[in-house]
Amino acid sequence: MFDLAVWQDALVTNWHVWLVTVTIIAMAVVDGLQLRVPNAMTYPMIILGWVYSYTLSAYPGWEGLSYSLLGTVVGLLTLLPAYAIGGMGAGDVKMMAGIGAWMWVEVTLYSFAVAAVVGGILAVAMVLLSGSWEKHHKQFWFIWNEIMMIRDPEKLSEIAAERKPSMKLLPYGIPIAIGTIIYFSWAGLLV
Repeated sequence: MFDLAVWQDALVTNWHVWLVTVTIIAMAVVDGLQLRVPNAMTYPMIILGWVYSYTLSAYPGWEGLSYSLLGTVVGLLTLLPAYAIGGMGAGDVKMMAGIGAWMWVEVTLYSFAVAAVVGGILAVAMVLLSGSWEKHHKQFWFIWNEIMMIRDPEKLSEIAAERKPSMKLLPYGIPIAIGTIIYFSWAGLLV
């Protein structure tokens, strides 16, 4: 049964989680429409996460800010390898950094893990629905072999940029948002 009082209390107590949720939904929508998460959304999210952590978090002051900065770095590091080889957009990386700035390390890592599973499921679903499993299967192993053989992120990024027009792209802000919200729900952070 829906209890309005419980939800009102959750909004007051966990307002920062709800703010992150609404923000990442907006980012996912923009990414789905434009295949990019703009800096005008990511940078304010990161900076406001630092401000929140320093002023209003459970650990205000330098302690909260240090947790936020560490969360930001962890958020960046989760997707930076994929970005470095051209498999991810910079906006997606900064989106995870924004989650880290607000939610700190532990939540960011769990969010990333669930988002990776959601991203894998969505990617397989896209391939199956396109009816080109064989093409994408071969392309996956071809890319995997490139990564194993070349091992130079700059060269891999150049190759990925050349290949990009022929590929079916997954706006990764969508799996990030879905995975993060699933984790927030599972962990009871929204209520």
